[in-house]
Amino acid sequence: MNYLLGILILISAMNAHIIFDFNKNSNIEGWRIVDDVVMGGRSSGSFKLSPEGFGLFEGQISLENNGGFSSVRYQFKKLKVNESSSVILRLKGDGKNYQFRVKDNLGTYYSYIASFQTSGVWEEIEIPLKDMYPSFRGRKLDLPNFAHDYIEEIVFLIGNKTPEKFKLLIDKIEVK
Repeated sequence: MNYLLGILILISAMNAHIIFDFNKNSNIEGWRIVDDVVMGGRSSGSFKLSPEGFGLFEGQISLENNGGFSSVRYQFKKLKVNESSSVILRLKGDGKNYQFRVKDNLGTYYSYIASFQTSGVWEEIEIPLKDMYPSFRGRKLDLPNFAHDYIEEIVFLIGNKTPEKFKLLIDKIEVK
């Protein structure tokens, strides 16, 4: 029985693909902030490595000038996925609600979105790609949920329609 369990764990690990695994030596140049300043808002987010080597997305959300969001994005070489793929996030939030977004194609104007609540402690959040819905500028689109063969961008976004400070530590992002 233990032998069979070991084989299943090995097969599962072989089917997982790490998008980003943060450590003290991580090169985070490919991560970029997009705040509501692109449309006149006043929110400010930053992304850096924490002293412990985690990705640290933090800042202040402002509702001034019709603002209200901050995001951090990461683009990568197309990653093959299928209808049963899930994204696994290992992170520690501040108890606030965040969105995780993916794009199947950088040329697509909309993203696929899933919201998640953080708990203030380290946790692993699993998001099935098939449950992610299409949205553009905060509006859900009348299109099917994610059903593509690739992803090539991920985004963490906070926009809870309230002025607030935020802090999200990210350890690892993988697809299985």
